[in-house]
Amino acid sequence: MSGQARLRAAVAGRRALIPYVTAGDPDLATTDALLAALTRGGADVIELGIPFTDPMADGPILQAAAQRALKNPFSLDAILELAATHHARGGPPIVLFGYVNPFFRYGFERLAERAAACGVAGVLCVDLPPEEAEPLVTALDAYGLALIPLLTPTSTPDRIARVREVTRAFAYYVSVTGVTGRALEDSELESIATAAGEVQTALGAPLVIGFGVRTPKDVAVLGRHVAGVVVGSALVELAHRASPESRAAEAEAYVRSLRAG
Repeated sequence: MSGQARLRAAVAGRRALIPYVTAGDPDLATTDALLAALTRGGADVIELGIPFTDPMADGPILQAAAQRALKNPFSLDAILELAATHHARGGPPIVLFGYVNPFFRYGFERLAERAAACGVAGVLCVDLPPEEAEPLVTALDAYGLALIPLLTPTSTPDRIARVREVTRAFAYYVSVTGVTGRALEDSELESIATAAGEVQTALGAPLVIGFGVRTPKDVAVLGRHVAGVVVGSALVELAHRASPESRAAEAEAYVRSLRAG
């Protein structure tokens, strides 16, 4: 089954739970343990962040995670090998979450070929707009991988239509303007959820929502309107603050609590 098909299946028929971790924070062995823990906790898809020096869409928590990871001497190849290990043990589909510079320097076709061989299912490139995405989409399509494009509360009907053209599995909806990390207020959950549901209808394809999702209530309310919910900063912060001995268990329990929400 292609990566595109695996991602479509993962968000079909129920509220998909999609946790995020930064690769190499604080090292790849820890990331491997977290991937296994998230799998046990019930993740449907996992976003694996590629550390970058200038993560413009990320708030302080994910910026700090990237800086911790970048202190380590590892490469994108090493991250792909980590994804291969995860895939070999039957883990849920992985989406590489990153910025265009590392992917461009690695080479889009090389990335697609190697990622597919390692069991990666898709790529989310934060700073690559759909108008400029054709080279990456072409490379990913050739190996059955999905580009995960982004939409926001300010996306126009024309932009939604353009995103539809490059959507192969689902699109990602940024819940609020700004960077990652801000907790959503209970008073705004319903309005955000309704807006996301309207965008999903206009898109005509599954939509997952992220930025600010932290609690089981967030997941429950938002998940009623879209195909899936992404949890990033809260999980990265929890894992960072936990002791090395308890980190995997706490991450698993947290994801399990979100699944039950």
